[in-house]
Amino acid sequence: MVFFKKKTSSRRLWFLSLVVFLFSVSLAAAQNKVVVIPLFDDQSGSPAPPAPVEKTGQKASYSTGDDGDLEKGVAWPNPRFRDNGDGMVRDRLTGLIWMKNANCFGQRAWADALSDCNTLADGSCGLTDGSGAGDWGLANIKELQSLVHYGVWGPALPNTAGTGQWTEGDPFTGVQASYYWSSTSHANVTSNAWDIYIFYGHVSDIGKSSSRYVWCVRGGQ
Repeated sequence: MVFFKKKTSSRRLWFLSLVVFLFSVSLAAAQNKVVVIPLFDDQSGSPAPPAPVEKTGQKASYSTGDDGDLEKGVAWPNPRFRDNGDGMVRDRLTGLIWMKNANCFGQRAWADALSDCNTLADGSCGLTDGSGAGDWGLANIKELQSLVHYGVWGPALPNTAGTGQWTEGDPFTGVQASYYWSSTSHANVTSNAWDIYIFYGHVSDIGKSSSRYVWCVRGGQ
């Protein structure tokens, strides 16, 4: 019986030694690895995909490593835009749906521009899409910037194919090479809102009582 107890104790000691050894090896290996913790979507719990950033459209390079040299970002589809034939134009890159008529309301104060887009519906501005009040909204500053083609200017907008500069009706009508309101307010000076100068594509801010052109949008992802 004594011999059996000694043999059992030896086996236990051997097993514990093996466990400690394996744990040490695993710990050493883990210290040389990068642990990747996926980000999760708050709603579904599934891994959240990265938000894609589109190409700017600029192809001319002025220095090694600049935008025209690297042309980073998601490639534009060809054609980039699709005219739905009902007063709407779909951007196949972003999924956003824009008014074909980019100058239905003329120049408006910011509050009026919001109202114009919030109440826009079928039968107005050349729309025959069956939309109702609340389906449209004033584009935010990111949505407006997504339209800009930084490889051209005067205006800095792409054509239907996405291979060149916009011209009247290709695909939009009434585009003004001027300032367009966004629905985005300035975080510091809340009496101002951000706008975009379509002529060059640069962003600025101005008082909400000022007058700017209006471009409504719907849909997207």
